Amino acid sequence: MNARMKTIMGKPFVSKIMASLLALLATLAMAAIIAVPVYAGPIVLRYAHFHPAKDNQPLHKGALIFKEHIEKATGGAIRVQIYPAGQFGKDIEVMEGIKLGSLHMAAAHDGAVASIFKPIQLLGIPYLYDSHAHAWRVYDSPFGDELNELMVQRTGVRLLALADNGVRHFTNSVRPVRTPADLRGLKLRIQPSPVYQALVESLGASASAIPWAELPAALQSKVVDGQENGVTNILSASLYQYQKYATLDGHVWSVHAYMINEQFFRSLRPSHQAAILEGVRLARDAHRKMTSSQDMAAREILEKQGMQVTVLSPQEIDTFRAMAQQPVRRYVEQAVGKAWVDKLFAAIEAQRQPPALPSQ
Repeated sequence: MNARMKTIMGKPFVSKIMASLLALLATLAMAAIIAVPVYAGPIVLRYAHFHPAKDNQPLHKGALIFKEHIEKATGGAIRVQIYPAGQFGKDIEVMEGIKLGSLHMAAAHDGAVASIFKPIQLLGIPYLYDSHAHAWRVYDSPFGDELNELMVQRTGVRLLALADNGVRHFTNSVRPVRTPADLRGLKLRIQPSPVYQALVESLGASASAIPWAELPAALQSKVVDGQENGVTNILSASLYQYQKYATLDGHVWSVHAYMINEQFFRSLRPSHQAAILEGVRLARDAHRKMTSSQDMAAREILEKQGMQVTVLSPQEIDTFRAMAQQPVRRYVEQAVGKAWVDKLFAAIEAQRQPPALPSQ
């Protein structure tokens, strides 16, 4: 081997290779540090919802179940800090917080979710489902998976699960309501949502958008005559104190969405991600059971609180559906897109079970 080759293959050449390799390893290590945050001590997962901090409130019960599961499943590596009763902020503050990452998780009603993700308004189309189980099958179907994918793409927030915010009914302080004509001239509070505005106005009433926290005072001072909500919410805010009449029409199967900031979720190790998914499933199932139990006993619960309850027949509900469903559907098609509305109705039909045959 000549002198020139010895110089090329000798120590100077090897040293250059080693220097390059060390630089490459340092770069890769830095990239790993940036990509996966290193937490000093337990991770504090900030979790917000809007129900009172009581065990008989589905959102809070779900939060407690989630907290217990996560802290046990991760051996204390993740601690859950719950902000109940709107302590983290109002609707928009919570949704912006989870979008930006200052809040990690939230369970919020569809009206709040719509402030960052309009397609959730699909679920506000009235008179859709045959039963709680029918609604749950739709939420848990591929339609729900597609809705989650769209939400992650548009907002950076992952839709983990959908649970019940109660089957919504009309209440008021003026008169019993059995037909859409009975709603004419009444001023009803709605959550700030054009979907609910379209619903109420299609039935002949006047809609007034009032935040949830201000609703009891608005009813007490007669700013509005009535409102529409599920039994769970009527109880949680003691709305029966200001409302004499309830009509069980079940116009909307309202939802609570369990959500997590996508960047935070992806920063966790796989075992912690799995623990969160399982914890949400446990919370969702308990939440659904509690809310549906109250929905099924709506008449008994509200009459016990002194309300006069009108129970509608399927034929009477069809009268409400005929007036309200198409106007709201047209609005949602314009706001969200006809393709998504068609997907929802296809999922509803696909998950509808035929009536059981009479036993022989």
